[in-house]
Amino acid sequence: MRSNLFLFCSDSCIIKLFFLRLYSTIKVQGMKIQQFRKYILFILFFCVLHPSLKAQGNLLYVDQKLFHFGFSLGLGAMNFAVTPTDSVRVSALNPTFSVGIITDLRLNRYLNLRFTPTLHFGSRELTYASISKPLVLQSLPISLPFYLKYSSERNGNIRPYVIWGGGASIDLATNEGSPVLLKPLDFFTEFGAGCDLYFSFFKLCPELKYSIGFNNMYNPNHGQVIQDKQQYLNVVLEKLTSQMLTLTFNFE
Repeated sequence: MRSNLFLFCSDSCIIKLFFLRLYSTIKVQGMKIQQFRKYILFILFFCVLHPSLKAQGNLLYVDQKLFHFGFSLGLGAMNFAVTPTDSVRVSALNPTFSVGIITDLRLNRYLNLRFTPTLHFGSRELTYASISKPLVLQSLPISLPFYLKYSSERNGNIRPYVIWGGGASIDLATNEGSPVLLKPLDFFTEFGAGCDLYFSFFKLCPELKYSIGFNNMYNPNHGQVIQDKQQYLNVVLEKLTSQMLTLTFNFE
């Protein structure tokens, strides 16, 4: 009993510290994340203080299944790391919506392998130094990530965890007629933290993730640029790399 309590305390404290660290240190170039901080505080408050989640009894054997499935709904914001920064920047972070399917494989008591194909609906706005009107780039990426999920010991109906992984992303909204053409394929890594909340018939898992793209998404070989003012939109650009912050709610 003491050993189990010690394991829970140590793992849970590490994960909670990770969540608090994630809350205080996520800094994305040009990215305003104040709207996400209140969600993080709400999740922590709900997990720690809600009395109904401390009672033992809901879905006692659900984590022992070899496979289980679910779906996810999420809110977030897409961003670009822009090079050079003196001529163009991301001027606004429009809210994004995501929907995904969850496939989970149990590896051992604390570790799970997950595959969660997800479709994101969003856009980015680029503001140029010499042009007053921002350029809106629509985006409809489908991401195909694999994750490793490390969970602490379960305490009643609460089980915090951290998650890390990566995969490929394919943007279905690439438009040849856009003044700035983006490449459709990207590879990314993603990390975050969350908490399994056990209810009578399902698990609800609030999860905060931050992804960083590896590829330069800007396509300089854009043959559709025919107007001088559109040519300037491309001349000043060198590199665009994707970034995304997502708050998802997993139902499993």
